[in-house]
Amino acid sequence: MKTIITYGTFDLFHFGHVRLFERLSKMCDQLIVGVSTDEFNALKGKAAFFSYQQRAEIVAACKYVSKVIPEQNWQQKSADVSRFDVDIFAIGDDWQGEFDFLKSQCEVMYLTRTDDISTTEIKNNLAVKSVNAA
Repeated sequence: MKTIITYGTFDLFHFGHVRLFERLSKMCDQLIVGVSTDEFNALKGKAAFFSYQQRAEIVAACKYVSKVIPEQNWQQKSADVSRFDVDIFAIGDDWQGEFDFLKSQCEVMYLTRTDDISTTEIKNNLAVKSVNAA
């Protein structure tokens, strides 16, 4: 069984997330998604609109996802790769080179992001529309 793992906050779930999961699921038998906890996001200086529990539920509902786990810290990735017998660690190419240390455990794949969509962009557009409407 081929297993892929990926991680992210996955706030404001959008078609870019769906396309990522679909693309990864076509390359494996099991897709595991680590969703960043609220506490971990706070350590990263990020704030999500939806809580961890809500984001995990949304991601788990996606038909391409086999399992959702909490991402609680940077260090857990190596342990997760071992624990789940992961063949491929996949993440966006904006992280290029950051997870090369996992290459001794599995294949590391940096994927191009879906054009014209990002959660940050959505949040910024909503903020501008909100200000303009006021």
